[in-house]
Amino acid sequence: MKQRTLARAVSVKGNGLHTGNAVTLTLQPAPAGHGIVFKRLDLHGHPEVKAQIDLVGDLVRNTTVQTGHAKVHLIEHLLSALHGCAVDNVLVELDSSEPPILDGSARPWVNLILEGEPVEQAAERVYAELDAPVSVARGNSSIIALPFDGLKITCTSVDDRGIHTQHLSLTIDPETYVSQIAAARTFTIYEDIEELLKLGKIKGGSLDNAVVIKGDKIISKEPLRFPDEFVRHKILDLIGDIMLLGRPLKAHLIAIRPGHAINAELTKALLERLQAGAKKKEKAARPKMVLATETSLDIRRVLDTLPHRSPFVMVDRVLEFKGENEIVALKNIAFNEPWFLGHFPGNPLFPGVLLLEAMAQAAGLLMLRRGSSEGKTAVFMSADKVKFRKPVRPGDQLIITARLTKNRGNKLGTAECQCTVDGQPVSSAELMFAILDEADVD
Repeated sequence: MKQRTLARAVSVKGNGLHTGNAVTLTLQPAPAGHGIVFKRLDLHGHPEVKAQIDLVGDLVRNTTVQTGHAKVHLIEHLLSALHGCAVDNVLVELDSSEPPILDGSARPWVNLILEGEPVEQAAERVYAELDAPVSVARGNSSIIALPFDGLKITCTSVDDRGIHTQHLSLTIDPETYVSQIAAARTFTIYEDIEELLKLGKIKGGSLDNAVVIKGDKIISKEPLRFPDEFVRHKILDLIGDIMLLGRPLKAHLIAIRPGHAINAELTKALLERLQAGAKKKEKAARPKMVLATETSLDIRRVLDTLPHRSPFVMVDRVLEFKGENEIVALKNIAFNEPWFLGHFPGNPLFPGVLLLEAMAQAAGLLMLRRGSSEGKTAVFMSADKVKFRKPVRPGDQLIITARLTKNRGNKLGTAECQCTVDGQPVSSAELMFAILDEADVD
């Protein structure tokens, strides 16, 4: 599926639910990859705030995003409508701190989006897809996200007294969203209204834009639009809040008593999982050997090749491969390295045995370059003609050179090695080492 934006700009006027302020909001077409961005026309410099989870602030009865002094409140209904209508890229211009509440549902937003005529763009739509379940819990609320080819939401809405318990499970697509979710209005418990007013909320609230539950009675200007309108609105909010991932989600969400706070926790957990998965895929895609075309290696590629890990990685970067048999590598000597605590207090010196290890690792990289390094390790066998000429101290930059002089089947090698600091030799040795399968190392 392609990314989508609007064919033309469309506007709406109304009042904010929490501030009560009049606001004009315009949806502007945006290029592929732009995402959903809010632009505050009433603030100096017209600052922009991207709809993304790491910018979330206030979560009391709404979802707020903030960059610096620029905030935009109660964005979930508009985000939900954009998500439900499969619109990816829009610039939202508004002259107040929150979109208008309209009738308290996403239906007016859907109508506005359809008026703007969603159109496909050249770029492909990028989905957030799970490779494992993700779950969050907060008090008596919980949400679990399961891998699923699409978006499905199974939701249970429960008030504290258990009077209005509702349950619904739907697979969400644009048609289902428009017909089954968009019209569900926001609602509140009558007893909560006074506390919300004390918090400075719902200044623009009325029975024109909310349903009030008082005991077992429903107070509203029109009958319920669905017998289970409350759980449908919970699903509406959840769809809007997960839009803060920055891309549409494919998952089955099972939610019990969802709300903006736990929705945000889920979105953060989803993002962390997706980022971890992306790093894992990136690492898996990197070659497990040094390619002939690579003339240098950064630390990521060093770690792809060597089995060593902190604090025993003695090569920070390969500066140059000179042909097949020579390497120039670098190690920065940092004061925070653990050996300086005891070697020696008040006179920190880099241990000579680690200079040998640095030379061995550089020489091992040369051997590992000749084939796949996956499951392999370079084992230090012996050292000859070892010389330590000058002390190496914190702050020094070690340049390590190694030249292979013997190579037996890319499994056993001998190398002449040297370490220098500021062009002056500090150590040298002839080293022998073997390349073994990690499973054979005992």
